[in-house]
Amino acid sequence: MSSEFLTPIVPLVLLLMFGFGLLRSTLRIVPQQQSWIVERLGRFHRALEPGLNILMPFIDRVAYRFDLREVPTEVPPQVCISLDNTTLTVDGFLYLQITDAKKAAYGSSSPMVAAMQLAQTSMRSEIGKLHLDQALSSRQMLNTAVAAAVEEAAVNWGIKVLRYEIKDITPPQEILHAMELQITAEREKRAMIFKSEGQRQQQINTSEGQQQQEINLADGRKQAEILRAEGEARAIALVATATADAIRAIASAAVVDGGIEALQMQLAKDYIDKWGNLAKVGTSIVVPADLGNIGAMVATAMQIVKGNSIAPPMPTGSVPTGG
Repeated sequence: MSSEFLTPIVPLVLLLMFGFGLLRSTLRIVPQQQSWIVERLGRFHRALEPGLNILMPFIDRVAYRFDLREVPTEVPPQVCISLDNTTLTVDGFLYLQITDAKKAAYGSSSPMVAAMQLAQTSMRSEIGKLHLDQALSSRQMLNTAVAAAVEEAAVNWGIKVLRYEIKDITPPQEILHAMELQITAEREKRAMIFKSEGQRQQQINTSEGQQQQEINLADGRKQAEILRAEGEARAIALVATATADAIRAIASAAVVDGGIEALQMQLAKDYIDKWGNLAKVGTSIVVPADLGNIGAMVATAMQIVKGNSIAPPMPTGSVPTGG
């Protein structure tokens, strides 16, 4: 290609490049959830909103670009000293969000770093107010306290502190070993307490069972005695009834013809049998003086029978006569 042909093209290309650069510096597209700070002749002019924005070329420039989304920032591990002079290593996460781009640009040279350092300082201060056991069991309280402290200072930086979360609280190895021994001892103590409670409950159950057994046995003996007494009373009643029936039968038989003679013979026989049996079962007996006079004794018994004999029942419809 000849130089005569290139001579008119070069100025045109340069003009197009200049026009493109001018257009690019004039039109700016800001992404969603971002805010750009524009300075005009070195001074703050305005904050660009998301979308298409027009700038004055050679006069306006984009000085700062900020992301308005939530930004998690890791807080490096740091050594803190508790109220009982125990060293703890604490780290965590700080969740921040830029709410005012102008303050974030001119309130601090590095707002995120400033917030992270303030979080570390606040954590050391809060740990120093607590004993070791309190620090290990008060994570939520520490998170709230650190977030409140950073929030108070971050207002001038255009930053909103959403929350702070402790990642780890690590005591020294010696403290961890002592805590493990303490936990082991506590578990053994609880095991012994549970074992003693179990033995105590077993003894209570055994004694209650024995007591109930004794009560049941006593009730059984009581019922047996009652049944035995009822049986003996019924037997006595039956014997008495049978004896009464026998006496009435004897009395009825005595008033008929030949009844007295039969009664005399039965009394004599019973008398002889009784004395004979008494001589068999005993070694010493008392013998009446008139033992040989059986007839006299039978006559005496018959006189008693005759004196207490019951008159036979009168026939139905008969009328007694006067004597």
